[in-house]
Amino acid sequence: MQDTIYRKLEVLEERHQEVEQLLAQPEIIADQEKFTELNREYARLSATVALFKQYKTAKADCEECEELLKGDDEEMKQMALSELEEAQGRREGLEHELQLQLLPHDERDDSDCFLEIRAGTGGDEAALFAGDLFKMYTHYVEAKGWRLEILSESEGEMGGYKEIICKLSGEGAYGYMKFESGGHRVQRVPVTETQGRVHTSACTVMVLPVIPPAKAPEINPADLRIDTYRSSGAGGQHVNKTDSAIRITHLPTGIVVECQDERSQHQNRARAMEVLYSRLAKLEEDKRSEQAAQMRHSILASGARSDRIRTYNFPQSRVTDHRIGLTLHSLDQVLSGDLDQILKPVIERYKADQLAEMAQEQAL
Repeated sequence: MQDTIYRKLEVLEERHQEVEQLLAQPEIIADQEKFTELNREYARLSATVALFKQYKTAKADCEECEELLKGDDEEMKQMALSELEEAQGRREGLEHELQLQLLPHDERDDSDCFLEIRAGTGGDEAALFAGDLFKMYTHYVEAKGWRLEILSESEGEMGGYKEIICKLSGEGAYGYMKFESGGHRVQRVPVTETQGRVHTSACTVMVLPVIPPAKAPEINPADLRIDTYRSSGAGGQHVNKTDSAIRITHLPTGIVVECQDERSQHQNRARAMEVLYSRLAKLEEDKRSEQAAQMRHSILASGARSDRIRTYNFPQSRVTDHRIGLTLHSLDQVLSGDLDQILKPVIERYKADQLAEMAQEQAL
C-alpha cells in the first residue's frame, strides 16, 4: 500500500474518533439535521476503519511470517511460508476494498430521489412500456424497503403512462437509482400489432437527487408562473371536484413542473417546488461538468435522456446494458424488480474506472 493511502486512512481513523465524540454532545443531538448528517458520516467511517484494522492485522501477520522465514528451523519456515501466502492474500484483498472506500463520496448518494419516466418513440406502445418500467421500479423499491410516492402522472390512451413522476425515499436511493438515467428501449410485438411483427419503442428515465432546503438554489418569485388546474389522474372523487393540481413554470429556463397527487394546493405546490429545486440543481451541475465530460468518458455518460443505456428484448427474453456490454437472458426477473443483477455490475465497473483514474493521478 502506498504511503499516501496509508496516511489518508490514518486521518480517517482520527476523524472517526472525532465524530464519535461529537455524536455524544447534547447540542449535536438537539440539532436533528446535523445529528443525522454526522450519523451517516460515522457509519461510512466505521466501515472503513473496520477494514483498516483488519488490514493492519494482516500486514502484521505478513511481517511476522517474513521474520520466521529468516530463521534456521525448516519446519517452522514451511509453516510460516504457508501462513504468509494466506496473510498476503488477505492483505491484498483488504487493500483493494480500502481503495474502494477512499473513492470520492458523493453526499447525494445517501439522499432520496425523484424518478421521472416519459414515453418516447413508439406512441401507445411506448406508453405501455413506461408502465412496465414503473412496475419494475415499484418492485425494486419494495425489495429495497424504500417508499414510493407518485407526484404526477399522465396515463396513456391504451394504458401505461405518457409521463409519471414519483419520489423514492430510502437510504442510498439516489446512489443506486442514478445509474438508471438515460434511454430505455424495448423490442417486442405490440398488442396492437396484428401481423406479429416486432416493433422498437423507447422511454426516457431521469433520476434527480432531492435537494435539502438548506442547499436549495435561490429562486426569484417573479421568475415563477404558478397555475392551478383540476387533477385528471387517479385519486378518487375528491380530485375531480377541486382545482388542487399545481403547474409551476420557471420562466428563465422554461422548466415546467406539475404535481397533482396531493389533496391540497399547498401540498402539491410544496412537492412541485421540491422537484423544481432538483431540476435547477441538475441544470447547474450539467453546466459545470460539461467541460470535464468532454475530457473523459464516464459510465454514467451524461445522464441525458438521449443516451441509450439499456434494451429489453422480449422475443429473446434478453436484457442488454450497453454501458458495460452486459447481456442477461432473464427479462422476467429484471421486470419483476431484480435490478441488482444489472446495477451491481454497472456500479462495480464505475468504481473500477474511478480507481483507474485515481491510480493515474497518483502516478503523475
